[in-house]
Amino acid sequence: MSGWPEALHALITALTRLPGVGRRSAERMALFLVQSDPHVAGELAEAIRRARATVHGCSRCGALTEISPCHFCTDPRRDDSLLCVVERPTDVLSIERSGSYHGRYHVLGGRISPLEGVEPEDLRIGPLEERLQTEPVRELILALGTDVEGEATSHYLAKRLARPGLRITRIAHGLPAGTGLEYADELTLGHALQGRREIT
Repeated sequence: MSGWPEALHALITALTRLPGVGRRSAERMALFLVQSDPHVAGELAEAIRRARATVHGCSRCGALTEISPCHFCTDPRRDDSLLCVVERPTDVLSIERSGSYHGRYHVLGGRISPLEGVEPEDLRIGPLEERLQTEPVRELILALGTDVEGEATSHYLAKRLARPGLRITRIAHGLPAGTGLEYADELTLGHALQGRREIT
């Protein structure tokens, strides 16, 4: 919209780059920030700066953390024999909210998608193979999306990682087809984890 001060226009444009934030929402947020008490904008700016500087992927599993290895990797109450493979760090949080899983995690960092230029070597499959050699994993749970790329990645991993003594399962398809884990509610994810099955 013409007439915005340049700094306000720049703030609105920056806010529209956030996922799920359209132009109108960005305008409302920007106007709130410039008209509110200065400490509100200062606290937000500091929180963004601190999170960006301190939050990173766990060196072992890839989950978001400030310390590495993260609490999912170091918690002695978690089951070392279960390893759940997900696409993104946010998927770890989705599964945790279900309250149905108490094993370890491994974040792939994406899924195989030749059309987008993502090949197996672009994912964290090598570190996953290393973990299977050094950790007492008896069941590998593939908790990837149910779209074409997620299915293809699951089948690729099942073939590549197959070895004696390792059960490879896929979470049940209680999830909406063609979507990622972030769109599933806790109950659906819980049922999907409990109904996982072996990939044949």
